[in-house]
Amino acid sequence: MSPLEASPLPSRGDSVAGLRPEHRNLVSGRVHLSQYDPKWPYLFRRESERVHAALGDRVLLFEHVGSTAVPGLAAKPCVDLLLVVADSADESAYLPDLEAAGYSLVIREPDWNEHRVLKGPDVNLNLHVFPEGCAEIERMRRFRDHLVADADARARYEAHKRDLAERTWDRIQDYADAKSEVIEEILAAAGAPGPDQG
Repeated sequence: MSPLEASPLPSRGDSVAGLRPEHRNLVSGRVHLSQYDPKWPYLFRRESERVHAALGDRVLLFEHVGSTAVPGLAAKPCVDLLLVVADSADESAYLPDLEAAGYSLVIREPDWNEHRVLKGPDVNLNLHVFPEGCAEIERMRRFRDHLVADADARARYEAHKRDLAERTWDRIQDYADAKSEVIEEILAAAGAPGPDQG
């Protein structure tokens, strides 16, 4: 068994031990939302250059997703990035080069679209890695694009997030799960595939 296979990593909802609070996005049980920051697109471009330099043509798609990709939307100050590779389960094909570039694997979810999450060396970010053809790729893109295009959906989503940010959470995943119903409604309005559609 390789060291990668042997290393226990958290999955959806597990705690991420050893990371500083700002990297967990949950401090004293509270989620901090920031006003939209115009530096977020810059940070995306910078990380895009870093990932493309590390992986070259193994990058099939690299996009800025999540709330920090939506101008004017308040968000956790954590830039969400989408990386699509041929097969995210084949970590040997991309992970060593990303680690050499300063990224570290913090979540491995083989049972959920072979999803991987890496953290960056100097910016609070989530680098989401999915395999080519995964339905979650289109869902993430459609969600972002619909929020950019629809001011009412954007306002509704922000109001919901602000309400949830007033609560205390044991895990950041609990906060994320509490957004699910509103997210699914927005995705349905955007014509995105369901969470289990391929």
